[in-house]
Amino acid sequence: MQTATHHVRRSRRWCRAVLATLLIASVPACATSSTSAASPALTLYTCASANVEQAVVTAFRATHPGTAVKVFRAPTGQLNARVSADTRSGGIRADVIWACDPLTMHGYDEQGLLASWQPPNAAAIPAAYRTPHFAGVDVLYVVVVVRSGQPAPATWMDLTASRFHGPIAIPSPTFAASALGLMGYFASAPNYGMNYYRSLKRNGAVQVDTPADALTGVEQGTYAVGVTLANAAYADQKKGSPIQVVWPRPGGVAVYAPIGITTKPHRSTLAASFASFVASTTGQRVLARNGTYPVLPRLGGPPIPAGARVAVPDWPSLFSQYKRLLAEYSSIYG
Repeated sequence: MQTATHHVRRSRRWCRAVLATLLIASVPACATSSTSAASPALTLYTCASANVEQAVVTAFRATHPGTAVKVFRAPTGQLNARVSADTRSGGIRADVIWACDPLTMHGYDEQGLLASWQPPNAAAIPAAYRTPHFAGVDVLYVVVVVRSGQPAPATWMDLTASRFHGPIAIPSPTFAASALGLMGYFASAPNYGMNYYRSLKRNGAVQVDTPADALTGVEQGTYAVGVTLANAAYADQKKGSPIQVVWPRPGGVAVYAPIGITTKPHRSTLAASFASFVASTTGQRVLARNGTYPVLPRLGGPPIPAGARVAVPDWPSLFSQYKRLLAEYSSIYG
C-alpha cells in the first residue's frame, strides 16, 4: 500500500513537472507570434509601361523597406478582363489601380471598385485631371509619326485627305487606353465626331492593337503614317529611328493616366501611401526620369516642341457616353 502510494505521488510530481516545462516552453513561442508580423504588401493593377512601373515600385519600396508589391501589368483590354474576372469570382483583388485613361477608370468607379481618395497634394494637380475617387499622375500625348522626309499632316483632319491615302495605322480603342481617350476627344471635337473614323477607314486607315504597333509599323515602312504616343516616339527618335513627330492641330491629345485605391475588403494599409507616392513630387520626378510626362508642371520629362498645341478632352461629358461611342466605333472597325 505504501509502495502504491509512493508511485502515485511520483506520478503526480512527474505530471506537474512536465506541465510546467510545457508552459515555460510555450511562453517564448506565444511572445514571438504576437510580435512577429508579416511584411507589408499590396497588389497593383496597371497598364503603365514596364520600365515606368518598375522604377516607381522600386522607389516606393526604398521609402518603405520590406514592402512587397505584387504587380499585374497589361494593356487596358487585358486589364479590364482581369478586373471582370475578379468581380465574378469574389471581388477585386487589387489594392491600387493605375490606369492609362480616365474613361477606363470611370468605368471601374461606376462598378463601385474605387474608394473615395485624393492625394495630399491634390490642389497641385490640374482640376481637369482629378475626381473625388482618382487623380491623374501622368499624361499621354497622342500624336502622329511619319517617316523622315515624308509629307506630314498639319491637322488631324488631313489624315482623311487624298494625299495621305494609304496605310495609316491607328490604335484600337478597345485595346489601348490612349486610343480610347483619343476616340472620346474626336467624338466631341468640332467638325470631327465619329464620322471622322469612317473617313479614316475610307482613306485606307488600318486598325492595329496599340500605339506601339503603329510606331513600329512606321519605323519599318509598313505604314506611311501612324498614330502613337509622343514619349515613345521621342524615345525611339533619340535612338536614331528615322521618324518625324507631329503634333497636328488642334493639338496633341492629352489623355491623363489616373490612379486610385480600391474598395477591396481588407485593402492593404499601404494602398493610399503608394497612390499618394506616385502623385507626389518625388514620384513624379521618377516618372519624368523614365520618359513619362508627369502631371505636375516643371518637373521635366519628354519634350513638348515650341509652338506645339495640346488638346484636352472634356472628360466629365465623355463619362456618360463613351460606352455608346465605343459600340459605334466597333460598328466601323469591327
